[in-house]
Amino acid sequence: MKLAIINYGAGNIQSIKFAFERLGYTAVLSDDPAEIVAADKVIFPGVGAAGSAMEKLKASALHTLIPELTQPVLGICLGMQLMCNYSEEGNTQGLSIFDVPVKRFNQGQKVPQIGWNNIEQLSSPLFKGIEEGSYIYMVHSYYVPLCEQTIARSEYGPVYSAALRKDNFYGVQFHPEKSSEVGENILKNFLAL
Repeated sequence: MKLAIINYGAGNIQSIKFAFERLGYTAVLSDDPAEIVAADKVIFPGVGAAGSAMEKLKASALHTLIPELTQPVLGICLGMQLMCNYSEEGNTQGLSIFDVPVKRFNQGQKVPQIGWNNIEQLSSPLFKGIEEGSYIYMVHSYYVPLCEQTIARSEYGPVYSAALRKDNFYGVQFHPEKSSEVGENILKNFLAL
């Protein structure tokens, strides 16, 4: 199986690559459109600020490529947020794969949310064998409200989308590569899609 991790200079790429290696798969880090299109599965990671991440995607024309991918694509953390319409972070236009905005936590919570939180109302093959209320690792200051495409939810002040799905596009707000056995199983499920 060919796995491509989109390499546009956004943060957590090596730890995701190592997570797949632990599962026995080699993923290539790539910003080459031909290599990304040829992959069986694509991972769209992200750590950092939405505005500068979008600029990097535009600089390599990946902002037009990603929404046209037809194989399973997994957006992680900022990767998921960039797949939405718009982010309040830096008033950033996203890729508009998911028809929902990204909002900043502002109800008195400590920001960013860092640490373990649980996921509930799991409704996708991505969560096959994952128990309701399982704990995953989060680091984020912005969140995606509940919407039609929500396939898991979490709570930190507001109840929000911990995961999204539309067609072949999946997004998780949490870091599966840092979420122990639960995260590992979610990555295995993604590989089995």
